[in-house]
Amino acid sequence: MISIDYPKYPFKVRQKEHSQLEYAISNKTKDEIFDPLRKKWVSLTPEEWVRQNMVQYMVQVCNYPNTLIAIEKSMLLGELVKRFDILLYKNESPWMIIECKAANVQIDHKTIEQLYQYQQVLNATYLIASNGHETIGAAIKSGKQQPLLNFPEYL
Repeated sequence: MISIDYPKYPFKVRQKEHSQLEYAISNKTKDEIFDPLRKKWVSLTPEEWVRQNMVQYMVQVCNYPNTLIAIEKSMLLGELVKRFDILLYKNESPWMIIECKAANVQIDHKTIEQLYQYQQVLNATYLIASNGHETIGAAIKSGKQQPLLNFPEYL
């Protein structure tokens, strides 16, 4: 398991503005968080909270270049359109795939299978899954996986 100490970051959070009709139907407000990499407000779901903290860890602690981080991009898996959470590039190739889950979602075989599906298309060197509390990862070398104890250095 990988131990992560998330850095403090002044996240910008706001309540989403609803039309009167939307508010009457849902009768609740939704929060949004500003994603500094995508440069837009996104719905603040429990998974998004993990994703935003993970990105700040990658940028502030691991010193990964934020310009080479892609968030929630679509990809084609056979005839299915899938969307990965975080993808870090190195030398113009996928280097690390990170799958984020909400804090109350356990990292299990379904999460690992999801990463392997993305790996079939992206062929990254590292695979990581996190729910914010539990983070696991593997390096893929010669088609075999080796467990990670830390995030790899970006040299």
